[in-house]
Amino acid sequence: MRKLKNSELDRLSVDAFKNAEKTPIIIVLDNIRSLNNIGSVFRTSDAFLIEKIYLCGITATPPNKDIHKTALGSTETVTWEYAKNTLDVIEKLKTENISVCAIEQAENATMLNNFKVKPNTKYALVFGNEVKGVQQSIVNQSDVVIEIPQYGTKHSLNISVSCGVVVWDVFSKLQLLANV
Repeated sequence: MRKLKNSELDRLSVDAFKNAEKTPIIIVLDNIRSLNNIGSVFRTSDAFLIEKIYLCGITATPPNKDIHKTALGSTETVTWEYAKNTLDVIEKLKTENISVCAIEQAENATMLNNFKVKPNTKYALVFGNEVKGVQQSIVNQSDVVIEIPQYGTKHSLNISVSCGVVVWDVFSKLQLLANV
């Protein structure tokens, strides 16, 4: 097995990315502190053709050298918007019939492996602050709370890791649904 060269990866140009059909997933970052986490979420969003990222509250916005360090140019491809109040974004998304999914540990949460996607549904995945998580008011307004099953002692994942895990899972389930 031979490792592929960058020139062999069939990467989209920025224009091709912007014109490509997007995955029906929106990411909402609720008060993320770490600029590296923000950049990493941009990079994951680029990898899976995510429709849009909402950067809310204290979440920093591009251009920013520390975001750029991990985003590697994906701030130029993925559509994003800043909003001061996360709850306003959630209410707007709900009026657009987008299913809002808080990624959090909560009573009666749906485990990610048990989460079922629905046809013709767009999802907003809400990721919260590194210490405090998703705000309770956002959890209250969510259509579903999804929890990543964890079996060790910490029961805590970095937000950029959580984003990668959840986006991959939902993306995969949407792909399977599209191929049925």
